[in-house]
Amino acid sequence: MGKIWCKGFCILIALASLSCKKAPEKKEGILRISADSLLQIRYQKFLDYRIDSISIPRSYDPKTKKVFKVASKDWTSGFYPGNLWQLFKLTGKPAFKSKAIETTDYIEQEKYNDGTHDMGFKMYCSFGEGFEVTKNDHYKSVLIQSATTLSTRFNKKVGSIRSWDFNKDIWEYPVIIDNMMNLELLFEATKISGDSTFHKIAVQHANTTLKNHFREDNSSFHVVVYDTVTGRIKDKVTHQGFNDNSSWARGQAWGIYGFTMCYRYTGNSVYLEQARKSAEFYLKHNSLTEDGIPFWDFNDPSIPNTIKDVSAATIVASALVELANFTNEKAYLEYSKKVLKTLKSEAYLLPPEIEAPFILKHSTGNWPKNDEMDVSINYADYYFLELILRIKNKK
Repeated sequence: MGKIWCKGFCILIALASLSCKKAPEKKEGILRISADSLLQIRYQKFLDYRIDSISIPRSYDPKTKKVFKVASKDWTSGFYPGNLWQLFKLTGKPAFKSKAIETTDYIEQEKYNDGTHDMGFKMYCSFGEGFEVTKNDHYKSVLIQSATTLSTRFNKKVGSIRSWDFNKDIWEYPVIIDNMMNLELLFEATKISGDSTFHKIAVQHANTTLKNHFREDNSSFHVVVYDTVTGRIKDKVTHQGFNDNSSWARGQAWGIYGFTMCYRYTGNSVYLEQARKSAEFYLKHNSLTEDGIPFWDFNDPSIPNTIKDVSAATIVASALVELANFTNEKAYLEYSKKVLKTLKSEAYLLPPEIEAPFILKHSTGNWPKNDEMDVSINYADYYFLELILRIKNKK
């Protein structure tokens, strides 16, 4: 009887074990799926989500479960159509192209907006992506007009494009490290128009930034304020970092990406050298986490008990794929691949049930203003998709 009971018990255990192997794994009541499958689900959210010309998705807050939307004048408005163009390139699905065309049209009016330096972010990440795919002559004309508008913010005495127009009583002529990213629009405008004016302005801005924005350790100040009469520096401060002397993670990212991009267009080795030095500061900083995702500011005294910024990681990782092409430095590509692996995980991908048109969690918008803290942000997704495309194209 004992032997029969034991044998039956063993059979039950074996069946239970077999059943467990066949059953999909669940975590907190949600079916666990592969990262690639989850990514496809996240991509579909962009097609399913309805938007209009005055409400472009900028961020998603998991605490409130709300999507924050903006009008075309917002500096992030171009990333959403840019994401759709990149999703078309990744998937080849015509639906993404159709929706990209629709949403790109929503921000065309910005080509005349001379009250912002963010023309590259808005117009190149949307119309630039669209022109690469379609070679549409209308997109070409929009890009040239946008570059013409951006050029009106250039001051010869300072040698830079003005950033914000606010705080004029405090900041006479502010230039931020982020502004390096808008130079791509100018470089491209020269390529497609033959007008070298845009290229020359971009080079002058890059040279001024190279001279004045970096500390001895190759970290960057966020804001450099100039005197428009003499062109001299009046102050070096921050607007989004922990303090004036801290290293705001996304600011470091803009610098790495910006000078890598400038080298692509000019072949000037001083830009390549600054990109390398900035990358070394970032990669070797003692507060950079094991998974490659930095805290929002390298000098936040609360580290490790503070929030990270996925957007900074995606910007740097995308830039370092290109920098690796120029330098053959293995560490750069290794970091990019590590970040991609990290982000393609449950810890960083939005779960499938979230209907918002975003992919990644844990980005930080503006810590000093307690704005967009630990949320999904469209520009983090933009550089994540660019990272995927760049690594894919290396194979």
